Amino acid sequence: MELEVKLSFDSKDKLYGLALSDEFAKYCTAAVKPESVLLENTYLDTPGMSITGRGGMIRVRHYKGSEEDYYEFTVKYGGGVSDGFHKRYEWNARSEDDKFSIERFKSLVTADSDPSDMLSEAFGDIKDEELNPICSNSFNRTIYNLAFGDSTMEACFDYGLITNSDGSKTDVICELELELKSGDPADIDQLAKILTGKTGCVPLDNTKYGRTLKLAMGTDYE
Repeated sequence: MELEVKLSFDSKDKLYGLALSDEFAKYCTAAVKPESVLLENTYLDTPGMSITGRGGMIRVRHYKGSEEDYYEFTVKYGGGVSDGFHKRYEWNARSEDDKFSIERFKSLVTADSDPSDMLSEAFGDIKDEELNPICSNSFNRTIYNLAFGDSTMEACFDYGLITNSDGSKTDVICELELELKSGDPADIDQLAKILTGKTGCVPLDNTKYGRTLKLAMGTDYE
């Protein structure tokens, strides 16, 4: 189960200003600033939006860094969101190419991923040939590892732009994702409240996929 808090910032300067602040640095487990990588996301679904309609998501992500260049497949399903706190089943598999296949994905997901029966429920009776790209986005991400309370977390600083197919509409991605890696969910909630109080950022319920889909298709599925 993925547990994360999304926080929205109203400017790039405020977002990265937090990353460079002494307040944030005291929670970081490494002194060296990590590399920023480009993430290019393509989302798949059927023409009838079967996956999205049942509360799921299929994402093909291309990581582009100075030392690594690879793809990652992700399926998310179920869960819910409240006041910026997102809980969803999640499965991930690394790949050297962007060719997503349902059975291949099932064979690649790690043993400690969320329950396989939930993954099968997410796919239902969908076949590979029914899946097509429906929308995409890209953004730069910088990841910091944090220790807070009795927990470890990842802090992902994301900045980029969502654009519809003809370029007439855009939506800025300017957010911080705090993802719990181990420990107590109360810790991530407490840290989010501290950062919100000090920076003026606000909890974000909308996912990048939901925002991208709405801009691309004019429909709010999430």
